[in-house]
Amino acid sequence: MAHLPLIPLEPYYKTVVWGGERIAALKGEPSQGPAVGESWEVSDLGGCESVASEDAGPLAGMSLKQIMDRHAEEILGPRLYRIYGTRFPILVKLLDAASDLSVQVHPDDYLAASRHNSSGKTEFWYTLRTLPGSYIYSGLQSSTTPEKLRKHISDGTIVDLLAKFYPRHGDFFYIPAGRIHSAGAGTLLLEVQQPSDITYRIYDYKRLDLNGNPRELHTDLALEAIDFRVHEDYMRHFEPLVNREIVLKECPYFTVTVINVTNSFTLPVSRYNSFRVLVATGGSGTVTDDSGRAVRLRQGHTILVPASVRRIHITPSDGELEVLTVYIQ
Repeated sequence: MAHLPLIPLEPYYKTVVWGGERIAALKGEPSQGPAVGESWEVSDLGGCESVASEDAGPLAGMSLKQIMDRHAEEILGPRLYRIYGTRFPILVKLLDAASDLSVQVHPDDYLAASRHNSSGKTEFWYTLRTLPGSYIYSGLQSSTTPEKLRKHISDGTIVDLLAKFYPRHGDFFYIPAGRIHSAGAGTLLLEVQQPSDITYRIYDYKRLDLNGNPRELHTDLALEAIDFRVHEDYMRHFEPLVNREIVLKECPYFTVTVINVTNSFTLPVSRYNSFRVLVATGGSGTVTDDSGRAVRLRQGHTILVPASVRRIHITPSDGELEVLTVYIQ
């Protein structure tokens, strides 16, 4: 199998009614506008594709879709290539909720396939930054019924049913398809998800879109998708262990880990027969592959490590570098 270089990616920025300017601040870059709510760091979805940066060698300037069309097996590895073909199997974003996101839910694989010819949308949120009073809604406080939920939607009291959390850096949320959720104003998140953009809005604070029109709600679709049970895993927190990889969440769609590096850390990529996505969630450093090629990894930026790379070495520039990684078991 050919040996591809490390692939630093430039994101697709998405302007939304609830967005702000903190993604650019996290990255140390000029503002992309006053209402950027999403930075699609790793995406091959049409119209929202990330692009290999100028540091990506011969792949520079190519979209992830173009890279996958030419090098999918080298990127994914033979095991995942047999499953996913030329489709990159995850989507990684940064989210800046300058104002409240809508209360929403996503369909599972069955509903998404039957309704939209798409995969479902299971997600993972990792808290990067918050402001005082910032909150996350995730799941139900107590089990309910579709009829009761519909009544709370119609009278604008849906949030009274939801479990509410006040996260800090290092808190994370697993949001399987069917779980109601929302991010409150002031939260800056890293999101890992299935490669789908299907959202059913349940409640949106009577907000208008960027063109001044009421935002569409999807109550009937949502009620068929919602998990009405109560679960125990709504929010979790990790305490860093220096130079140790900690698994935050493992599910059929992705595995998310975090590494806090103070000196240098060697990550065996080929052991898992999968690509690795690296996102610097705190600090900056250098990533070097097994051929000796080094690429800069700055805070808020992303590198795609092809499965054809055997191992990488992560070295912080100054102090501690926190890296979130994503792969598929």
